[in-house]
Amino acid sequence: MWKRLRGRRRAWLLIPLVLVVAAGSGVWLLTKDDSSAAASSTTETVSSQTIQQTVSADGTIAARRTADDSFAVSGTVTRVAVDEGDTVKKGDVLATVDREALVATRTAAASSLDAAITQLDDDYDDDASDVQIAADKANIVSARATLADAREAVDDATLRATVSGTVTDVGIKKGDSVGSSSSSSSSSSSTGMSDSSSSSSTTDTSGTISIVSTSSFVVDATVAAEDADQLKKGLQAEITATGVDDTVYGTVSEVGLVAQTNDSGAAVFPVTIEVTGKQKDLYAGVSATASIVVKQVEDVLTVPSRALTTEDGATYVTKVVDGKEVKTAVETGEAYGMSTEVTKGLEEGDTVVIPGFTMPTGSGSTGEQQQEGFPGGGQMPDVSQMGGGGQMPGGGQ
Repeated sequence: MWKRLRGRRRAWLLIPLVLVVAAGSGVWLLTKDDSSAAASSTTETVSSQTIQQTVSADGTIAARRTADDSFAVSGTVTRVAVDEGDTVKKGDVLATVDREALVATRTAAASSLDAAITQLDDDYDDDASDVQIAADKANIVSARATLADAREAVDDATLRATVSGTVTDVGIKKGDSVGSSSSSSSSSSSTGMSDSSSSSSTTDTSGTISIVSTSSFVVDATVAAEDADQLKKGLQAEITATGVDDTVYGTVSEVGLVAQTNDSGAAVFPVTIEVTGKQKDLYAGVSATASIVVKQVEDVLTVPSRALTTEDGATYVTKVVDGKEVKTAVETGEAYGMSTEVTKGLEEGDTVVIPGFTMPTGSGSTGEQQQEGFPGGGQMPDVSQMGGGGQMPGGGQ
């Protein structure tokens, strides 16, 4: 879909956590003792798990539906039924305009239709020409259309909510003149001064009443350019919103095709995520981060990458068999964070040994030792390189 100049960033989640971790596993053990000391090794029971690859999207919660309702007919406002902050349902009355002239137009249109029908009947009785009969029928069709428009105009004299939600703005008041043909006017005297006695008391306005939904939301977000081609409509997402403790779920509904520039000047693509279900604790305008699942693999057998060792191009683990440690050859697959897939050599339920770490020596403070590196001079594994299928300790790909 898009060509990328940079490699993709990947985030891998392991769900659910089904490896039974022995106490102390994965913790860097530190000591203030000046002498070197080896941390005890631990064991883990191997089990299958579900792997998820995700893409992060940052954005803002927004109302799923909004409406700016206004009159489709012209007239003088006779009633405004809502105030800002009111909750309305779809179809509720928002305001009305004077319908006297509209009703009169409807009555005239009905009379015109009756007259057209009568004319056709009379011409049939008088054996009128085919041309006349055709003209009479055309008049009836036109009169019916005019009556339908007049009836609709009378209905439109009552402004109704097109969505359910909260009224956020009321742009009209009683006495205002609304509609495309409305205008406020004042006559002028011969001296050129405005004659207040003949000035209209109405105000020309579009007559808009704004409503936003309060229980249905979307996340208007952006993703990095290198991640955009992994997204498509229908992908599931977990959403973390400011001020909301529980995880909210959603579905990608739209992925933009045109890049934007974020505050840092980097290229990003817009994405819209529809929040699942009705939400009472969300509010439009708050910040949100979505974790979009772009890949999911079931029943993956993994071990901690530290359990793997490589000798002469072969990869091994130390497996516990009947209480004894047995060096076992394995074949590995893709690396996921700090774990690596094992495709051959282990089965679910096997127990493997996780080696400990040798502590550094010297009289320096513990804090200084931590800053300089891991025990034994090792460096922190670069986790960002583990999700892209790169070489892992022990030969994982």
